[in-house]
Amino acid sequence: MGLESLMSRWGEMWTITLTGGLIGLLFGFFAHRSRFCLRSAAIEFARGTREGKLTVWLFAFATAVLLTQIFILMGWLDVREARQLSARGSLSGAVVGGAMFGVGMILARGCSSRLLVLAAQGNLRALLSGLVFAVTAQAALTGMLSPVRQTIAGWWTVEGGTARDIIALTGIGHVGGALFGAVWLAAALWWAKRQGVRFWGWFGAVGVGAMVAVAWLLTYQESRLAFDTIIPIQALSFTGPSADVLMLVLSPPGQPLKFDLGLVPGVFLGSFISALLWRELKLEGFQGGQAMRRYIAGAMLMGFGGMLAGGCAVGAGVSGAAVFTLTSWVTLAAIWAAAAVTDYLVDRRVEEAKPTSKTFMEPGYVSP
Repeated sequence: MGLESLMSRWGEMWTITLTGGLIGLLFGFFAHRSRFCLRSAAIEFARGTREGKLTVWLFAFATAVLLTQIFILMGWLDVREARQLSARGSLSGAVVGGAMFGVGMILARGCSSRLLVLAAQGNLRALLSGLVFAVTAQAALTGMLSPVRQTIAGWWTVEGGTARDIIALTGIGHVGGALFGAVWLAAALWWAKRQGVRFWGWFGAVGVGAMVAVAWLLTYQESRLAFDTIIPIQALSFTGPSADVLMLVLSPPGQPLKFDLGLVPGVFLGSFISALLWRELKLEGFQGGQAMRRYIAGAMLMGFGGMLAGGCAVGAGVSGAAVFTLTSWVTLAAIWAAAAVTDYLVDRRVEEAKPTSKTFMEPGYVSP
């Protein structure tokens, strides 16, 4: 049964919402199995370790770029009308918001998508952080933090269209974009072999990247087939969708359906299924007030930063990067840089200062 038949039978908005739910379910399953996490990748890169976490992220990133560009080359996808490219963007928002998100990601020990995945397996720290993230994102969108966001975003703007399109600015074309993704996918394969990345690590990460590309493809196809409603062309992001789901819960019944309202519950369900099948469901809480303050502060920084930047670690770092949006690449660079600096200042220096062992003259020494 084709998309047109499904939209005729279920209605346009139910179809796009169920599309978001199905893509979210698969994304959540693959993200949980692969341990996909930009925070872990950034820390590994900054510390110069080789644990495979950066390789897992690179698999997802490269797959999303390669498949999205192939869909465009095949004529199945046209992203020129997508908000990330067609609307006016903010470079100041990308820099400041991306940096705030990177700091918050380290403090909360996970980006917004990772918090959702962890919450599904019973991590109460991630659940609380996710709620704070969603509340802050909504406050930054239409609430009391909105004027601050708009002011910062207005410092340095860029017109939509070719001014935000790296492919148009550089002239590499979509063939060049596909080759870029293929080169990094080959690099990920090489590193995975050297580092002994397990099957679900690389396979799950490929699934994560594929869901980003499929989201671009299906929302575009459904936007072309819709008659009664305007369906935006989009992929995966968790800043706006988290705020949307929060408002759906708090608002009276009858709110309009859309892709984002299926995405977030779908990711939660997919992660829960993965944790259930692999017996990884486990309730985990905070270990003290200081830890709680750290998580809450990180979630607030991510919520405001993600809304200011126009995307999160997935929304800008993978979805936006896959269509070569200038502001998304600036956001991704800011996230990486801020995460590396924050990890060094907050965690790494503390860890390096801790004594690794006690000498025989120190209290607590145990004779071997």
